[in-house]
Amino acid sequence: MKIIVGSTNKVKVNAAKEVLEPFGHEIIGEETESGVSNQPFSDQETVEGAFNRASLACLHGDIGIGLEAGVEELNGIYYLVNWGVLKTSDQQVFYAGGTRLPLPIELVTPLKEGKELSEVIDAYSNRVDVRSNEGAIGILTADFYGRKENFVHIIRLLWGQYLYLQECKKL
Repeated sequence: MKIIVGSTNKVKVNAAKEVLEPFGHEIIGEETESGVSNQPFSDQETVEGAFNRASLACLHGDIGIGLEAGVEELNGIYYLVNWGVLKTSDQQVFYAGGTRLPLPIELVTPLKEGKELSEVIDAYSNRVDVRSNEGAIGILTADFYGRKENFVHIIRLLWGQYLYLQECKKL
């Protein structure tokens, strides 16, 4: 089976490879547009971005996977959030969410001013290209839990739902 990840970000593609290559699937990263703002600012917008990426990726394979990170405000606290969508060529759609990690207040003002979390976290951590490595989640957990691990978690949830439906179809 050919599975397209709607991104060329190595963290997202490698997470998909870690979960799905053992099943014998071909995993390819392909740049897709999210169709949402560069910094999604709600669960709704983050899910929409993941759905759009999965839908576009699915056009070039048997399955498309969209992974999107965003920020959600809840009760005055801003959280890092992550969502994934898996879409099949026969239009089955599966959703899974991951992180809910509070962001330090120092990050919130630049985000509200329109900067992307990737840019803000690079400056905050004094590192370069955090989004393609440990991610904001890695910085904010002292590298105890990284971005790839988080996307592996989401892809496992997506794939588990897909496998469950396949089993149900056999009954």
